[in-house]
Amino acid sequence: MPHVSLFRLYSLRAVYLIIAVGLALAVWPGVLRHAEPWGLAQGVVKCMLTAFSLLCILGIRYPLQMLPVLLWEMLWKSLWLLLVALPAWRHGAMNANVATTAVECAVAIIIPLAMPWRYVFDHYIHKNGDRWRAAVAS
Repeated sequence: MPHVSLFRLYSLRAVYLIIAVGLALAVWPGVLRHAEPWGLAQGVVKCMLTAFSLLCILGIRYPLQMLPVLLWEMLWKSLWLLLVALPAWRHGAMNANVATTAVECAVAIIIPLAMPWRYVFDHYIHKNGDRWRAAVAS
């Protein structure tokens, strides 16, 4: 496995911290104090963001072990920008909600900047996966 520098580990911790604090300020007040029942989509989003913020807090302590959380965040936001925001912009259908979400998703640019890409490649792509079945006893 490649060595991950202390600078890269602190960069990852900073990303986890930024996300955790941002979600704590934006999402947690509404989660802790909501008087009305949420609709299905709003409830799903609030619960997913709350869980994500808790996992990012864990990522501050274990930055490499929690990398899949950052990879997921980077991937879904990139897909949303490519599959929703870009077509809306190209067809002149960019409204305020899409524009706001596009800006929120674009903030994820900090993730690939902090990501230890050699470690990701070696750990998730190059390394052999876990076996699929139990070993046969001889």
